[in-house]
Amino acid sequence: MIRFHRVCLRLSLSPLCQFSPPSASLKLSTLRCARVRRFSGNSLTTVMTSRSASRLSFLASVCPGGGEDGGGSSSNGSASISATAAEDDELALGTGYRLPPPEIRDIVDAPPVPALSFSPHRDKILFLKRRALPPLADLARPELKLAGVRIDGYCNTRSRMSFYTGLGIHQLLPDGTLSPEKEITGIPDGGKINFVTWSNDGKHLAFSIRVDEDGNSSKPVVWVADVETGEARPLFKSEDIYLNAIFESFVWIGDSTLLVSTIPSSRGDPPKKPLVPPGPKTLSNEKSNVVQLRTFQDLLKDEYDADLFDYYATSQLVLASLDGTAKEVGPPAVYTSLDPSTDHKYLLVSSLHRPYSFIVTCGRFPKKVEVWTADGRFVRQLCDLPLAEDIPIASNSVRKGMRSINWRADKPSTLYWAETQDGGDAKVEVSPRDIVYMQSAEPLAGEEPEVLHKLDLRYGGISWCDDALALVYESWYKTRRTRTWVISPGSNDVSPRILFDRSSEDVYSDPGSTMLRRTASGTYVIAKIKKENDEGTYVLLNGSGATPQGNVPFLDLFDINTGNKERIWESDKEKYFETVVALMSDQKEGDLRMEELKILTSKESKTENTQYSLQLWPDRKVQQITNFPHPYPQLASLQKEMIRYQRKDGVQLTATLYLPPGYDPSKDGPLPCLFWSYPGEFKSKDAASQVRGSPNEFAGIGSTSALLWLARRFAILSGPTIPIIGEGDEEANDRYVEQLVASAEAAVDEVVRRGVAHPSKIAVGGHSYGAFMTANLLAHAPHLFSCGIARSGAYNRTLTPFGFQNEDRTLWEATNVYVEMSPFMSADKIKKPILLIHGEEDNNPGTLTMQSDRFFNALKGHGALCRLVILPHESHGYSARESIMHVLWETDRWLQKYCVPNTSDADSSPDQSKEGSDSADKVATATGGGNPEFEDHSKLRRSLLW
Repeated sequence: MIRFHRVCLRLSLSPLCQFSPPSASLKLSTLRCARVRRFSGNSLTTVMTSRSASRLSFLASVCPGGGEDGGGSSSNGSASISATAAEDDELALGTGYRLPPPEIRDIVDAPPVPALSFSPHRDKILFLKRRALPPLADLARPELKLAGVRIDGYCNTRSRMSFYTGLGIHQLLPDGTLSPEKEITGIPDGGKINFVTWSNDGKHLAFSIRVDEDGNSSKPVVWVADVETGEARPLFKSEDIYLNAIFESFVWIGDSTLLVSTIPSSRGDPPKKPLVPPGPKTLSNEKSNVVQLRTFQDLLKDEYDADLFDYYATSQLVLASLDGTAKEVGPPAVYTSLDPSTDHKYLLVSSLHRPYSFIVTCGRFPKKVEVWTADGRFVRQLCDLPLAEDIPIASNSVRKGMRSINWRADKPSTLYWAETQDGGDAKVEVSPRDIVYMQSAEPLAGEEPEVLHKLDLRYGGISWCDDALALVYESWYKTRRTRTWVISPGSNDVSPRILFDRSSEDVYSDPGSTMLRRTASGTYVIAKIKKENDEGTYVLLNGSGATPQGNVPFLDLFDINTGNKERIWESDKEKYFETVVALMSDQKEGDLRMEELKILTSKESKTENTQYSLQLWPDRKVQQITNFPHPYPQLASLQKEMIRYQRKDGVQLTATLYLPPGYDPSKDGPLPCLFWSYPGEFKSKDAASQVRGSPNEFAGIGSTSALLWLARRFAILSGPTIPIIGEGDEEANDRYVEQLVASAEAAVDEVVRRGVAHPSKIAVGGHSYGAFMTANLLAHAPHLFSCGIARSGAYNRTLTPFGFQNEDRTLWEATNVYVEMSPFMSADKIKKPILLIHGEEDNNPGTLTMQSDRFFNALKGHGALCRLVILPHESHGYSARESIMHVLWETDRWLQKYCVPNTSDADSSPDQSKEGSDSADKVATATGGGNPEFEDHSKLRRSLLW
């Protein structure tokens, strides 16, 4: 099955259950409003709002116009954001959630397009309908934080689960058009749909449904729908069988049977926390083991938490047929994955068991992997991995023992896996480093696993084709080396050989990835292509086509034996950006004939949103199958350009420059500019200088995207590359600040040179590691930016002493690096206004909410102009409509107050005013050369700011 979706309609293979945000009626009485701390000069004001609904009386309806789906723009009841300067402080210090200006709000509230899924036979398309942003009430429901998992105890699922609101099926007609929609009927009103999957024969859909019960979602129930009739019904005859979706949900076994993870019928009430603890919590390392860990969150705190984890995560597996018959199989356990063999005769079953840990998440708990028959009979245990608290922090370190255990996609019931030879420690030098093994599900007595391949780098997976062809991948992060091997799994006489050996950073040399076809059993294997009167072994390579002018995706016909290739498809280079999404001519077994090739492609431009088409060989006929409306027509004529410029050390940099619709630099002059980025690490200057992305891609605008400020007449410098390079034995972070500042200076100089950005009205912002970047730039390059916006960042690296991002040295191994990189240590240098935003329930390792709390305290301790906004119930990314709208309001207020009107003494002098006025008629165009008034733009910028 192919499942795909993207905010801008790009297709993806992500799980369908994650695509749509939750929907529930907003219960204002359950909400806490954002906590705001503001410091300016010597005054500090802290506001903590109450839980009363009256605090939100000015908030626009979550479902404008009374609509159930919450689409469209907010109207009546909206808070006015066009506040005068006199009102600004009152608004800033007031309680409650705020709404951004309508021009931003309308884009965010636009109804989302559906997600799409093709049937196994590629003859039908399932439209999965979604709502826009969920209300905060969904996030405010109680949740348990257990072993790195957040659980909604009421419905026994992961908390904050998104869902679909409806399903519709379209027949894909021979001419590429779609038939009228057939709605899946019988679903309860307001039903929340998750885990949508096709049966292998494409005749049925399976999914789960939750309904609202007194403000909470019910426990999920498994439903099935007949694709032909569109009628849906519960799978189980009993109304008391509920899905346990903490880890696994259900899988198809053949065409008419499901293996379902259910809540055990014998389960009683949740364990109660003892009033008096049984004793102190004790952690011991009396054996002097070396255990270095990243800052994991939501860990088990005590035995009571461990009991709760067992209670909610334990499942009973049930085999259920479409006729309603059901049978329990296996004992209750904490099952984490269920994987049928290719012939559906066996099951690969993984489960967790005690002893649990209080210092690592459940992914490192003891794990058993077993083989069962499809009807639940135990066959054998493959491994019982012990608790893994001591995995080294070095990149490419892994767990000891068997890992990556899977079924061969091209064989009925053959297992393969990898085992490390270095004890899992990437710092240990050994050859081979990994060995890949293979064995049948039920081996004969005394039969040992077969060695399939030995690797000197870290194993990265296998693409299967048949006994004559498979591709094995390995890589090593420290050197960025990646290799692809060709092996013949069915023959010991054919030696493995290297097909590709390259740097993973070198996007210009990327040959592309092999395209896969779906087999009758539902697995995916490498598609072999048959050319007429040619006995060669051909595969299809689907590549991004990175070039110095931007990405030009391609499809190559590649001879696996000779290395010769023929380009059979390439994206338009002038106006459009096209990609190959999936192979559509894979209904038949065996080699695919070139003249019968059919592919699914996407097509978009700077101003046209993504649409999907079929392309058919041999005449390359194109059949467009979607016609989605533009998601934000008010920005349909935005201007976009991929620009290139150079850092002072010679590294070539790239950014995407966006300008508002109708902007004319010769008439409108320089604009306020928002610089939004995220640094990246590289091992070579050449790789860092390469262009990534396409100038013709559609501008996808997410709910918190910097591009929203195009609607406020900002220039947006999106994703300016900030490469942090460590060549040879040097580590990238050894010169982090120096390279960060040099990259930002080059980007700012370029937009000022072009005359599109006012040198004293450039704001910098970022999320997570981008927030870390923002704070560092305000500390070390205050001459560049008027203000900053930092969301969900980490600012004190001594609080992440065992590594962060891609840094795998400890604080004690690289003390100076940790200290010099930490903007917390340079809080006394930050003089420009900085807005800090953080989710109160951030669960991302390294970005604990206290990072922003402590950074704010350090800033105000030195008199910095700063503001901290803590978003109740939000995690690392923000999802509730109230939170997102408030973030946008805070950001817009900050930009309007500290960027748009920003002036300096130099600006207000008569000579400077005259020069600024004169230059308005002489500024460079957005695509052309420099403005003579701004030729020495770096000097001018510094004079304006200082």
